[in-house]
Amino acid sequence: MSERRPLSDRFSRRGLLLGGAAAGIGAAGATVAHRLVGEEPVPANAAPPVHGTRTVAFHGPRQAGVETPPQAHACFVALDLESGVDAEGVGRLLRLLSDDAARLGAGEAPLADTEPELAAVPARLTTTFGFGPGLVERVDPGAVPTWLAPLPEFDHDDLRPEWGQADLLLQVCADDPVTVSHAARMLVKDARAFARVAWTQTGFRRAHGSQPDGTTMRNLMGQVDGSINPRPGTDEFERLVWGSGGPAWLDGGTSLVLRRIATDLDTWDELDRPGREAVIGRRVADGAPLTGGEERDDVDLDATDDSGLPVIPSFAHVRRARTDDPGQRIFRRGYNYDLRDMLDGSGEAGLVFASFQADPVRQFVPIQQRLDELDLLNEWVTAVGSAVFAIPPGCEEGDYVGRSLVEG
Repeated sequence: MSERRPLSDRFSRRGLLLGGAAAGIGAAGATVAHRLVGEEPVPANAAPPVHGTRTVAFHGPRQAGVETPPQAHACFVALDLESGVDAEGVGRLLRLLSDDAARLGAGEAPLADTEPELAAVPARLTTTFGFGPGLVERVDPGAVPTWLAPLPEFDHDDLRPEWGQADLLLQVCADDPVTVSHAARMLVKDARAFARVAWTQTGFRRAHGSQPDGTTMRNLMGQVDGSINPRPGTDEFERLVWGSGGPAWLDGGTSLVLRRIATDLDTWDELDRPGREAVIGRRVADGAPLTGGEERDDVDLDATDDSGLPVIPSFAHVRRARTDDPGQRIFRRGYNYDLRDMLDGSGEAGLVFASFQADPVRQFVPIQQRLDELDLLNEWVTAVGSAVFAIPPGCEEGDYVGRSLVEG
């Protein structure tokens, strides 16, 4: 891995973007309370609906937690199998965890839950299982997909082993942090006879109800993050995310690339708004391309300004991420994290970047290579963790996730 230069010595083009004061932009708005014609009035003393009772079905042909609208809180738990766990042991572990996850998702306590009251508020809880190459090899070394391996080394990565590859991933998400914490604890407790925790990564988005459903998240840099995501339920999503072509046990599944991306927020704060927009290629206010339109409109990479210069600079993130290959797209479902100590400035903040795609080598890697080559955003973000997991298909009631691998 190439040695990283000190922050002050890297990529001098940052200096071209610093120092300017952004023009203040003001906006005024008004809200109007209204009721649709024919709609029954809500009694003034009616209690608001309780969101915590909402559930997402664990059972089904595909695992929840991929197409599911992202919940507000997430905990990614990575487990490494104990040395004596064989294929039969993997099967027992997956049966146990599948039963736990199904109960928890329905708002019911697992069999060994000593705090069952904490399970009564599912708040759209989902648990998604991801298999690393080590788990698949324990069952059948010949069943490992060709892409299920660490990603290639990228020059701007500074990977730490404590956030690396693991045998089993549990992605636990819900709209309530207590629910997430309790579910993760129950799952880890029941896995202890088979595996040990390698790492956990927690993340958050806006709280449920603070924005309209479907609003694109913002990361801690203030940027709209994920504007060009394929839309669940479309043919494009089916092709890009659930596409087949791997081993038979993975039919109906997908892959997950999980990257822990640390962000230098202090030096990002030194950049004015026009500079930030040039780095990203989008307006900060609404995420729309600098070439005009709305957030999800196409970026015009050929547009020039009055001086004849490209509106979207050559180093802009959106330009480097774009491709003419319609198959080189991913579905991102990331979460912010903030572990900074405000007293002494230690710790770290950033993004737990979760990317789902049918084939990470064909879809994710080319995008990351282009970003690695020239993306100016690399001056403020660094990948410190990276892992790849196979997301197997779901299961029906009474069955367990991973049976297609364990039992063939």
